[in-house]
Amino acid sequence: MNVPIDQTKIALVAGGGGLVGGHLIQALLRAPEYSRVIALSRRPLAVEHGKVANRIINFATLEKSLAGVKADDAFCALGTTIRKAGSEAEFRKVDYDCVLSFARAAAQAGAQRLVVVTSVGANRNSRNFYLRVKGEIEEQLRTLNLPATDLLQPGLLFGMRPEIRPLEIAAQAAMAIGNLLLYGEAAKYRAISAEAVGHAMLGAARAGRKSVTRYTHVELQRLAKWEKPAYKPLAAKPAQ
Repeated sequence: MNVPIDQTKIALVAGGGGLVGGHLIQALLRAPEYSRVIALSRRPLAVEHGKVANRIINFATLEKSLAGVKADDAFCALGTTIRKAGSEAEFRKVDYDCVLSFARAAAQAGAQRLVVVTSVGANRNSRNFYLRVKGEIEEQLRTLNLPATDLLQPGLLFGMRPEIRPLEIAAQAAMAIGNLLLYGEAAKYRAISAEAVGHAMLGAARAGRKSVTRYTHVELQRLAKWEKPAYKPLAAKPAQ
């Protein structure tokens, strides 16, 4: 079905330099409804496109740095691992502090929708530190009371990085086999490609659900298929 859309929306993105965020940026560039993509990063992104405005910022002063910026939809693909961060404290700075700062800045910018990648099993009462932090940030995002908040909860992510590692290829093959053993209620723990999650972020915005919505594996795969729907522009307004 052809769905008429406005072509003047502004997307605010954090985490565009990551595996998921990179696919999200590419999806947004193809999306006719967004005329501009404001991509926030600590270092310049390897993206050159007329739609993209790459702003180099310090996430510690994010809200102040974005004073006056306006956006319709905000997308957050920020995230790290404890191993990469070096400690639980450093991990929390990224996956909790930076995500919350971005969400507050998005609300300040007038965003009507916030799409955030967290994790399957996110629970503020979990004994697992990683899942506990993910659960805590989900709870905090709910308190912002934005018109729409989409929480994407993928399982293990797989995808090809610029530097190909044999062990990663083997691990991804194992994930694909493991997925066959997870069905029914356990299907939400299946591994999923970073590309699918990036496309699902756009799909969540297009789905248009209000309030807080959580999506796990099966829903994420469905949302990813919205990446290239049959859209047509809104009819031009008659001249006054």
